[in-house]
Amino acid sequence: MEAKLAYRHRLISEADVSFIQQLIAAHPTASRRQLSKLLCQAWNWVQPNGALRDMVCRGLMLKLNREGLIELPPVRQIPRNPLVERNRPTLVAVDAHPLTARLSEIQPLEFRQVRRTPEEPLFNSLMEQHHYLRYQQPVGENIKYLVYTGTRPIACVAWSSAPRHLGSRDRFIGWSAAARRQNVRFLAYNTRFLILPWISVKHLASHILGRMAKLVPADWAALYGHPVYFLETFVDPQRFRGTCYRAANWVLLGRTTGRGNNAPTKKATLPIKEVLGYPLCRDFRQRLGKIGD
Repeated sequence: MEAKLAYRHRLISEADVSFIQQLIAAHPTASRRQLSKLLCQAWNWVQPNGALRDMVCRGLMLKLNREGLIELPPVRQIPRNPLVERNRPTLVAVDAHPLTARLSEIQPLEFRQVRRTPEEPLFNSLMEQHHYLRYQQPVGENIKYLVYTGTRPIACVAWSSAPRHLGSRDRFIGWSAAARRQNVRFLAYNTRFLILPWISVKHLASHILGRMAKLVPADWAALYGHPVYFLETFVDPQRFRGTCYRAANWVLLGRTTGRGNNAPTKKATLPIKEVLGYPLCRDFRQRLGKIGD
């Protein structure tokens, strides 16, 4: 083995491998899951919100096991993968009577962050029924909002971790590759925005986006223990003009290449979309470009 190997931008030394070997030997009855948690605790390998980086740690141990550097205990169970074997959301009925009004007539609006709440199934159901991309199980950090007027839900907005690399965005921010790897967690990506089809209220969409710029940073910090300095989204120009984003002062950053993640060729295989961004503070470039603690 070389003096060091890298996993998820963490350098693993021969001493680290020796420590893992000793950890396994000291816990002969522990499962792979238990060993990964013990290693996270020993290394204080935690997320910004204090949760153990259990999945990342398990991936490291599997890599070392495959390379013959450690010997993990046999697999005891194969857990269900919710991303592969997921069921479609259960459909929930809501009041679908047409609502046509001025924005002032439906105020005040109530914004509810519904991730990990009893209202999350309603959010998933509305996305599944009424968004052209349907519902998609988010990966990584994410939050979900339902917007209400009175007791009626009228809109859904979803945010998740940002793509690791996005050319037009990265050029706009001007950060180095090292800063991007370290700080991409400080970006939030608007994955879904749905105003229910029976709602007709002029300026509602841009108003919601304006409110989101204040709510997302606070809720993200409360859930995940770190700030957000920049918002971004994709708009399919074949379907939408992105008028509400522009009205809410979002900036056109450029277009995607259409190659997707880890594309084996340089040919576009996906629809090319516009990339829009919204800085949440004036010094976002300095904050996102900073490397270190």
